[in-house]
Amino acid sequence: MSLQDLDNLPGVTAQPDAATHNFVFNHTMLRVKDVAKSLDFYTRVLGFSLVEKRDFPEAEFSLYFLALVDKAQIPADAAKRTEWMKSIPGILELTHNHGTENDADFAYHNGNTDPRGFGHICVSVPDIRAACERFEQLGVTFQKRLSDGRMKHLAFIKDPDDYWVEIIQPTEF
Repeated sequence: MSLQDLDNLPGVTAQPDAATHNFVFNHTMLRVKDVAKSLDFYTRVLGFSLVEKRDFPEAEFSLYFLALVDKAQIPADAAKRTEWMKSIPGILELTHNHGTENDADFAYHNGNTDPRGFGHICVSVPDIRAACERFEQLGVTFQKRLSDGRMKHLAFIKDPDDYWVEIIQPTEF
């Protein structure tokens, strides 16, 4: 079905309700086994900045909110930072259930093995070849290199929990 055909499906071309005008797709959440490994991957390897951390000791979990922003943009005041964080798109929430890092047999389902469900997140980079070369040098695990398969314009790397991260470039080469 073409995009034009899809536009003719009931509801697809409906004018969004005015009440949704300022809605923002704010974040997605991934459960992580070892928060130190995950924070290293998302901050050092992919360039995210840690925006906020929330602990829930009684429920034995912590939340880590990250964004691809310059740290200078992050408000220092806690209340302003929380408000700012809730207003921008593209936040990644890492949820760490305390103790999972100590269980050698524990793993979260990555969504890409049977039964399939969740697929991946995606990061757009200005130069995909340079980014992939850097990932190679850092020892990042690839699911799909640029040279693999038919789609030579995208790559997939894996985070410490085996979640796939698609890497794309806005302008294809």
